[in-house]
This record gives sequence, C-alpha cells and structure tokens, in this order.
Amino acid sequence: MTPAQNTAFQAGSGVTPSTLLIGIASVVLVLAFIWVIWVTLGTFRAWQNGQVALFDVIWSALRASIVLMVLGFYLR
Repeated sequence: MTPAQNTAFQAGSGVTPSTLLIGIASVVLVLAFIWVIWVTLGTFRAWQNGQVALFDVIWSALRASIVLMVLGFYLR
C-alpha cells in the first residue's frame, strides 16, 4: 500500500494494517490451538474408555501438531 493508502486506512479504522494483520493471525492461531487441545483430549478420553487404540491417540496428536506447524508457517 502507498503511504496515502496507509494513512487513509488508519484514519478509517483506527489501526495500522500491520496491527490488524497481527491481530487476525493471533486469533486464528489461538482458535487452532484450542481445536488441537479439544481433539487431543477427545481422543484421549476415547482411549481411556477403550474405544480407540493408543496408536490413534498418538496419530491424532501428531496430525494436530502438523496443523499448528503449517498454520504457524503461513501466518508468520
């Protein structure tokens, strides 16, 4: 964006474009982290009840970690 566009954006929204981008990225990462915890705990509880094998718990945690790494790479 040009300096004039940056000034207009900040005057209209009250924040700079980079601050808004950081805020959006932070919200996405926090929601993804909450999702990872939810999936991992759900699989762990299923494992405790004998509904899934230990391999499924490990695989679920690994997939959730991969999702966080990919999101972290793209949102940096």
